Amino acid sequence: MDKISNREDAKQYVLKKAKEHDVKFVRLWFTDILGFLKSFAVPVEELETALEEGVGFDGSSIQGFARIDESDMVCMPDPTTFQLLPWRPREHAAVARMFCDILTPEGKPCEGDPRYVLKKNLKKAQDMGYIFYVGPELEYFYFKDDKCTEPMDAGGYFDMDSHDAATDWRRDTVLALQDMGIAIDKSHHEVAASQHEIDMQYSDALTMADNVMTYRLVVKEIAAKYGVYATFMPKPIFGINGSGMHVHQSLFKGNSNAFYDPKGQFYLSKTALSYLAGLLKYAPEFTAVTDQWINSYKRLVPGYEAPVYLSWAERNRSDLIRLPAYKVGKEKETRFEIRSPDPACNPYLCFSVLLAAGLAGIEEGLVPPPNTEENVYHMAEEERKKRGIGQLPGSLLEAIELTEKSKLVREALGEHTFNAFIQNKKVEWDRYRIQITDYEIERYLPIL
Repeated sequence: MDKISNREDAKQYVLKKAKEHDVKFVRLWFTDILGFLKSFAVPVEELETALEEGVGFDGSSIQGFARIDESDMVCMPDPTTFQLLPWRPREHAAVARMFCDILTPEGKPCEGDPRYVLKKNLKKAQDMGYIFYVGPELEYFYFKDDKCTEPMDAGGYFDMDSHDAATDWRRDTVLALQDMGIAIDKSHHEVAASQHEIDMQYSDALTMADNVMTYRLVVKEIAAKYGVYATFMPKPIFGINGSGMHVHQSLFKGNSNAFYDPKGQFYLSKTALSYLAGLLKYAPEFTAVTDQWINSYKRLVPGYEAPVYLSWAERNRSDLIRLPAYKVGKEKETRFEIRSPDPACNPYLCFSVLLAAGLAGIEEGLVPPPNTEENVYHMAEEERKKRGIGQLPGSLLEAIELTEKSKLVREALGEHTFNAFIQNKKVEWDRYRIQITDYEIERYLPIL
């Protein structure tokens, strides 16, 4: 639905649409700190009460929300996010959804709610006069099922194959997303076999975080409809490209792009350059948030279109940050594309730390290093050191250690979410490090 600024008008719109479309159930959506979508349904008879008072639930069962002694939480629907679910019946007993904000019984925002975390960071940007826009590109794979990585096609980048069944799967996914009010820029086959991408048109960061959560579910729902499995796992197959979530980002002041300067180098303003410098400076500290899984660091290795080094370039796609080429008359499209995040992250927290890093760059008056148009992967280590080109963390453990010391990430996430996130990631690493892998059996058992 179109955004309605007045909450009361939005509530009346929801009640009207629910009646017009014979909605029987409304699913209330929210996420935990890891970015997993949570949901419960209320019958339409309870919709008006839910919109007025919210719906209570046990927050202690949700990752990162509350301790057992303060478990009561309230799920407050955001009526501006009301949409029918296109994969459910439409004629009779339709089902709709709304994203929710999580509140305490006293009506205060829950500190562990990722949506609230992003709202706080957007408020800081607003207080500085900025609106934060993002346009993420989420890649994913289709496999036979969730037990194997058998590809469903042998296509490559932008391939058009009349025998490729995934063409229909992408088409139906795009149509479903459009039905839910999400504007699509393009869809295509990606580099690896059975790898695909559907690009959403850029939007304000809160809307886009909601859209990312919707996108991931819709991709999986349509895949399941066709009897296949879709995954956003960052690196499901050794030796081929993993899946990224390149995030295009820009700051606006009103209707003007704050990154654009007709007289600046690369048409970039001082604001843009400082924002860029902030991303580069703080990237090692926020990588545990943008790449939060053990598997994320199997993707962040040289040679597979994933960044490793802290560099930026106008066109080179081996760098952490790319500046898409300026087009005359397209000043509003001036933006940076950061290529390290993966599609399995929590989008609310991801956008929060990216914005926090960029704003810190502006506040600190940072200046970025010179752009690097050569392929950084092919540089000698001495050359990279000479140019001051650092690296992203190489494992989740290294990333956790950097993030745990980060004042910027702590402030961006807030004490509650920061501590819960770090603790969760430490547990994940401990569980992983004691596992015996197939590699170890194949490599060591015959010789030791």
